[in-house]
Amino acid sequence: MASGSPSLEKTDIVLEEQANSAPFSEEDPLPPEGSDERILAERRLVRKLDMRVLPTIVLIFIMNYIDRNAVTTARLKGLEQDLHLSDLQYNVVLSILYVSYCPAQIPSNMALNWITRPSLYIGTCVVIWGLISTLTGITQSYGGILAIRLCIGIPESAFYPGGKAIYLLSRWYTKKELAFRSAILYGGLLISNAFGALMAAGILANMEGKLGIRAWRWVFFIEGSITMFIGLNAMWLLPDYPINTRWVSPKDRRLAQARLADDAGEADKDSAGDSPLKGLLMAIQDPKVWVFAIMNTAQLLGLSFVNFFPTLTSTLGFSTTVSLLLAAPPWILSTITCCLNAWHADRTGGRFFHQSAWWWGVMVGFIISLATNNNGARYFSMFLMACGYGGFAMTLVWVSSTFPRPPAKRAAIIGIVNGVGNIGNLMGSYTWKAEWGPDYHQSMIISFVALVISTILSLILRQWVIRDNKKLDEDEKRSLNDANRARVEEAARLEGITFDQAMQRRKGFRYLY
Repeated sequence: MASGSPSLEKTDIVLEEQANSAPFSEEDPLPPEGSDERILAERRLVRKLDMRVLPTIVLIFIMNYIDRNAVTTARLKGLEQDLHLSDLQYNVVLSILYVSYCPAQIPSNMALNWITRPSLYIGTCVVIWGLISTLTGITQSYGGILAIRLCIGIPESAFYPGGKAIYLLSRWYTKKELAFRSAILYGGLLISNAFGALMAAGILANMEGKLGIRAWRWVFFIEGSITMFIGLNAMWLLPDYPINTRWVSPKDRRLAQARLADDAGEADKDSAGDSPLKGLLMAIQDPKVWVFAIMNTAQLLGLSFVNFFPTLTSTLGFSTTVSLLLAAPPWILSTITCCLNAWHADRTGGRFFHQSAWWWGVMVGFIISLATNNNGARYFSMFLMACGYGGFAMTLVWVSSTFPRPPAKRAAIIGIVNGVGNIGNLMGSYTWKAEWGPDYHQSMIISFVALVISTILSLILRQWVIRDNKKLDEDEKRSLNDANRARVEEAARLEGITFDQAMQRRKGFRYLY
């Protein structure tokens, strides 16, 4: 948000009292854009969202990855032995989730744009995946855990790895606010690796044999139950859309719509013909979408070590508990750097370097691990590897700002980039083979090459967006089609300004790179 002037700070209290004591109706004109009253009203709205929405989604992110990675921690305390899994079967257990998750991602994201109550949709999916994760603790065979992992991919497609969350936030926050908020959410994803390791360390160390149940089973029972509790609360804590969120006043709902209209010069609203199917067709016909998707595939393959991080720390030669404790600090640092990186991205509007530079750090980490067997150097390389997820946090933010309108297209694109991209996670499940341990040199070489590919594609996208901005500079006065004209007219209506004034604001829109 723009910072206030000294006069604004002096009048904040007075304006706050006026706003609270004499709220205007939904049909009253909004305060003029840039006025002290408008800036203060926007600050209040953003603060309300930040205090309620972000903590809820962060908790969901934390439990999502804790549930997802519970298999890797349970492996350290007998899961493979009790279920009689071979190394290949264990890799299939990890990867089978993506067989259901990847295809379900696109229709799930399209459904979110069509569903009027995303709070109920997301909350219900969280409860379902928590329940399925809990049931993992009662499996007795390879077939049983395989079926559980296949099923859990469907409800997780409604959230992981943030496509729905990013899309929902993009319906409330401007593009200059979105990167930092998204980083906070991904901070939950990253810190979950630390919390999950610490929680698993406590459970595995203290719950062995309780009620006659193995400790690795308690991991699923406890973590899945927490997830279901959070999902039930998410149903009333999360917002819906600016037009229908129940805990936002009519005044603030209209302000939220006007803010996004200001941001892009168009109302953040589908026209009458923008159905989910049309949004999908527009998405698949845009070549930039597929470059983003392939880039994300290569990125996630390069970062696939995340699913094996406890295994990597265990190669340092310490006990199970110590190995899990050592897995936490790299992700704590990664969370901090992720938020600082996104804060700077919001301040500068940058995307390419804020995404790709962190991959280069991962590549340096791979080189260190390939060059030495020294425990200190290898542990340091794990910090570099974990910090690579600071770039991953920027991917969907860049996607969202590159394809801002219409919402139907944006929802489909985020689903495509997520769904296709996670093929990289599927391939990564077979990249870190136990037979390649404890050094995992082959795994690191494959991941290194994948990050080189993702860097090249990211650079191509940067130049592509720069070219598009130049085209906008040269063709500002091109005629509007009916759908775009309708969104500009809606923006003018929300703002209480003329169509020409809305067009003038629209001319200021540029893509971020």
